[in-house]
Amino acid sequence: MNLFNDIRALVIGSLEAMVADGALPAGLDFAAVAVEPPRDAAHGDMATNAAMVLAKPAGMQPRAIAEALAARLAADSRITLAEPAGPGFLNLRLAPGLWQGLVAQVIGAGTAYGRSDLGQGLKVNVEFVSANPTGPMHVGHVRGAVFGDALARLLDFSGHKVTREYYINDGGAQVDVLARSAYERYREANGLSPEIREGLYPGDYLIPVGEALKAKYGTSLLDKPEADWLADLREFSTQAMMAMIREDLALLGVHMDVYSSEKALYGTGKIEAALEELKRQGLLYKGVLEPPKGKTLDDWEPREQLLFRSTAHGDDVDRPVQKSDGGWTYFAPDIAYHYDKVQRGFDALIDILGADHGGYVKRMKAAVAALSGGRVPLDIKLIQLVKLFKNGEPFKMSKRAGTFVTLRDVVEQAGADVTRFVMLTRKNDAALDFDFAKVLEQSKDNPVFYVQYAHARVCSVLRRAADAGIAIDDVTLAAADLARLDHPAELELARKIAEWPRLVEIAARGHEPHRVAFYLYELAADLHGHWNRGNDDTSLRFVQEGQVETSQAKIALARAVAVVISAGLGILGVTPVEEMR
Repeated sequence: MNLFNDIRALVIGSLEAMVADGALPAGLDFAAVAVEPPRDAAHGDMATNAAMVLAKPAGMQPRAIAEALAARLAADSRITLAEPAGPGFLNLRLAPGLWQGLVAQVIGAGTAYGRSDLGQGLKVNVEFVSANPTGPMHVGHVRGAVFGDALARLLDFSGHKVTREYYINDGGAQVDVLARSAYERYREANGLSPEIREGLYPGDYLIPVGEALKAKYGTSLLDKPEADWLADLREFSTQAMMAMIREDLALLGVHMDVYSSEKALYGTGKIEAALEELKRQGLLYKGVLEPPKGKTLDDWEPREQLLFRSTAHGDDVDRPVQKSDGGWTYFAPDIAYHYDKVQRGFDALIDILGADHGGYVKRMKAAVAALSGGRVPLDIKLIQLVKLFKNGEPFKMSKRAGTFVTLRDVVEQAGADVTRFVMLTRKNDAALDFDFAKVLEQSKDNPVFYVQYAHARVCSVLRRAADAGIAIDDVTLAAADLARLDHPAELELARKIAEWPRLVEIAARGHEPHRVAFYLYELAADLHGHWNRGNDDTSLRFVQEGQVETSQAKIALARAVAVVISAGLGILGVTPVEEMR
């Protein structure tokens, strides 16, 4: 149910008829022909670039194609005006009945309006958050978690089969540091003074872990050397941190389908199998890298290493996978992990990483391209920093975490819905300022409030109509005489609703859930603007005293707006409200 796709199909059908009639040469590719809103709404309801993109391959002037196409389109009852503009664009005006009928279709479809088969059931793995299991998640993880979950919801809404995945980085030295830090809290639980030396994790969040260790081990570990307890405490502490991380994610409304462990790759042959595949392709070799940028031969010791020829797949330099001492580089398990994803049969992979992972992008794309034979695309989205403020002043650090503001801090201060929406009001690769005072104020400048208020206003209309004895169930509203929606302002609101399915597809193709937030703000602005016009022109009010049928038609329009807002908020993971307090 995408009116833009319907009109594009009409355009394509007209072009094919022109080919059949000899007005256009055979063999033209119509893939680049688009139908979209015009830049200036005064120019029409929709515009097509057909003449512009076909002129060169057809060997014709774009204006000539536009005029011939306009004549064919004008013969269709859905088109009231087809007008060439400029060098060859074609502006279209649609019959009011299309916009009026759309309102009924939206109500009938409910929040499924805008869903599509764009993804055609393709299996997509979205890996996000993947925070080190060494403590609570911080505000930077909040943005990545919200973006990843919203993207997963968007892809599901557009016909993909999505798996949300968290990669537990439990194979590195940081987990040893966690175990040693937890041991000091274990000593503290047994009445000793903890030695939180430099390099250990100082946050109070490990105090409960120390108490849990005491409950399990009593005093039995106090006099034992590190070698006797390190492995057990690694496992115990990692599980405790992951339980905390799961709870924090749940506070934000994020639930993973799969948790994968880096540690599970070691000693299982999975790293060796992935590298063997690269070796089979002739992409592994022993070599010496050039000094990194900024290093000179005097402070750089060249060593022979096992290298992945990532430059064969678009990287800037080849990358080491094994150190000269035989140990794996951090890149090796990452290669194996992505090889595992490929082997699990995913059609596309998406990694959502912090902005500090920019240097990781080309090498990982090269690895996936090699290991999948170029079949599985990898898109890596980098999440820029979030700066926290309160009343314009930087937000203070969290004592519980020791050095940063936690996810729990943010959600407890602002609420999950507000947090999620605000985190999506900027594109992922743009920095974001989060001011607790501003995101909680009730004004047009607060996008969360503005969108929620639009939904609540529609709900207030429905309640008022019900109190007046007007039937406002969806079946009745969808069957209303929608031809009564004939005011330009009403049709303009219907046009905005018509953009929703197209917007979903654009956002899904670009992996850009922030577009949904932007659209909802615009739709809310249109609803509020229409409401305000009703203050001056009573004929535009949704409830018309003594005119049940007219009221039902106008209420249907409002209900359609609420349906789209609810669907959009569902993609963002935000609950629509029925009343504003």
